[in-house]
Amino acid sequence: MSVLMDYNHIVVFIPVDSPQTAQKITDALLTERKAACVNIVPAIESHYWWQGKKESAQELLLIVKTRAELLDELVTLVKKHHPYSVPEIIALPIIGGNEDYLRWVEGETHLKK
Repeated sequence: MSVLMDYNHIVVFIPVDSPQTAQKITDALLTERKAACVNIVPAIESHYWWQGKKESAQELLLIVKTRAELLDELVTLVKKHHPYSVPEIIALPIIGGNEDYLRWVEGETHLKK
């Protein structure tokens, strides 16, 4: 078993409003090499406060695997393509995992040149 203790990689959660938005953001992240992998999870139900009222929405969830150093560029890119005025883009550290997979994430993502 190969487990690497790691703090250089992150998982980013991004709820979106539609399959079209999910695909547009996924394509942008992969094309720009800001993500190695994006999972699109259909049919999540979100409940939240917005402008002083309780709201709910049917959404999809993007689960993005990338390098921590790409987070600022990723946020900028997602905001460019996301229809929400304040999109949820939250990152969690990957504290360890399959060393081969994490090296693959490293190799498939790039900083802006």
